Amino acid sequence: MSNINILFVGDVFGRTGREVLSQNLPEILKEYNIDHCIVNGENAAHGKGLSMQCADEIFAAGADCITMGNHTWDNNDIYQFIDDYAVIRPVNFAEGLPGKGYYVIDGPCPVGVLSVQGRVYMEPCDNPFESAYNAVMNLRSEASVIIVDFHAEATAEKAALAYYLDGLVTAVVGTHTHVQTADERILEQGTAFISDVGMTGPHNGIIGMDRTAVINKFVRCIPQKFRPAEGKGKLHAVVIKADTETGRAEEIKRISLDY
Repeated sequence: MSNINILFVGDVFGRTGREVLSQNLPEILKEYNIDHCIVNGENAAHGKGLSMQCADEIFAAGADCITMGNHTWDNNDIYQFIDDYAVIRPVNFAEGLPGKGYYVIDGPCPVGVLSVQGRVYMEPCDNPFESAYNAVMNLRSEASVIIVDFHAEATAEKAALAYYLDGLVTAVVGTHTHVQTADERILEQGTAFISDVGMTGPHNGIIGMDRTAVINKFVRCIPQKFRPAEGKGKLHAVVIKADTETGRAEEIKRISLDY
């Protein structure tokens, strides 16, 4: 039996998130003996979407694959590169859209990466359970280790997908809420799960945005123009140790670092 270590970095938010990643990811990869790194980058460009420049920065820092979410199309720049880069958008988006829903990272032990978006309190999309299952069946012919990024709002929906795929994938990790949860565990059939990996970016704001506009929206109930918060940065991630033969997760460990 041999193991592989995979780092999944939670939603990179704006310039602060990209700087935290660029300045610290190489050291983290060495410290935790990481074989492959996956980064959620759907908020990398000014808090919404992903530009080519931001994608290049994330890959230069050490990422092997970038996952997206409900902000996939918020930066029009993405249409220029999503088909050519190791960037995946939710597999349960409408048919015919640019991009792909899953990707296989090459190596001695190929790693399949799947992006799925939830439906509870989210924009309409296809059934995440059926879409994820079908994609996993395709990926299993190419990779024994499979990591699923479930970009969803509701904790119950995230847990349901994890149990639905238990034993079929290595891990189901939640993204989108930008708040790291403390419920990481290995399910009965060997799938690692955490409700939300958290956010890599400015933590002096409100889930990444400057506090003033967010508070005004709640207090005054009128539209506000949001901008990314400044100041202190933080990196949130998980390390997943997997058996390369069975694809089962052996361990999942949270990382929460201040910068």
